[in-house]
Amino acid sequence: MQHQIKPPAGSRHSRKRVGRGEASGHGKTSGRGMKGQKARAGGQIPPAFEGGQLPLVKRLPFTRGFVNIFKVEYSLVKVGELDRLEADAEVTPEVMVQAHLARSTDRPIKILADGDLSKALTVQAHKFSARAKEKIEAAGGKVVEIGNAGRNP
Repeated sequence: MQHQIKPPAGSRHSRKRVGRGEASGHGKTSGRGMKGQKARAGGQIPPAFEGGQLPLVKRLPFTRGFVNIFKVEYSLVKVGELDRLEADAEVTPEVMVQAHLARSTDRPIKILADGDLSKALTVQAHKFSARAKEKIEAAGGKVVEIGNAGRNP
């Protein structure tokens, strides 16, 4: 029954009452030891404090600049690599992953203009370079840009 539930024996402790006389076992210095910075009121020292030695944080070179949290990392595929696929094919991100042109569909795909294309392909990707678009269309293919390349709408 719910009203009979009790915590396991030894799992609950009464709080330590310090400074209540020598007989309590926690009198006089109240568990703080003898003198020193840590025995004083307000004597907490920060975790990175190294006793006055120049801290590790200051000894290391500065990390300059900032990290852009909105940066979109693209999976890059070259036009020349698309030439391995059969002609008149519908090239989607899933097809590129199966053909080992891209690692996974987790990142948006960008097509770059490196290499030559000799087949007409319908290429679907999140982004294209201007020259990549020209090369695909010059080979008789079609460029389809998939929306929402970034992770943030």
